[in-house]
Amino acid sequence: MANKDELSDNLREKIKTFDEDGIEAAIKEMCDAGISAVETVAVIGETMNYLGKLFEKMEVALPELVLAGDGVKRGMVHIEKALEETGEEIEKMGTVIHGTVQGDIHSVGKDMVEMFLMTSGFDVTDLGTDVAPRVFIEEAERLGADIICASALMSTSMPVQRDLVDFIEAKGLADKYKIMVGGGPVTMAWAERIGADGWGKDAVEARTMAMKLLGKD
Repeated sequence: MANKDELSDNLREKIKTFDEDGIEAAIKEMCDAGISAVETVAVIGETMNYLGKLFEKMEVALPELVLAGDGVKRGMVHIEKALEETGEEIEKMGTVIHGTVQGDIHSVGKDMVEMFLMTSGFDVTDLGTDVAPRVFIEEAERLGADIICASALMSTSMPVQRDLVDFIEAKGLADKYKIMVGGGPVTMAWAERIGADGWGKDAVEARTMAMKLLGKD
């Protein structure tokens, strides 16, 4: 039977080669071998960070990152099962809710951000797409979120990000949550204009900003 180092190296290799099925199988193998879920998540995080740096240098394409992310997402089911069985806990960086704003049904960018946040220790709840400002706030209140992330992948849906910020301010909740916005057409200038707390041009920067907003950088 392979030892911990061999299983860890296998998982790294599957992630680096964007082997979606192989990633899930490698994560399950580590869990079945009794390897700590914390250690498994650490291997995932460090390898995804590596791919993120390559992505920033345009040495890895978005579709490849998506494949790796999908494999990790599938594999997290096995990690969650292992956590339930062992009672082990993973230290959380913070609680994040994330969705694509109302009028927009795109999800690829959103899913990538969530995967990077999740493998960095954030507790992430995906609200899906076409999410109304009211729903963002209701879910943030219900889950005790630290950060509300709102993606807009079309210029026509960007105004809903502004509506969300305005709604939160009108509710007197501006000091309770950090608001992050992102998406293809979204810029730092837009984030500043609407009063958002943070912005990221891609999943890597979004993770960095989330950590900065919570003083975890």
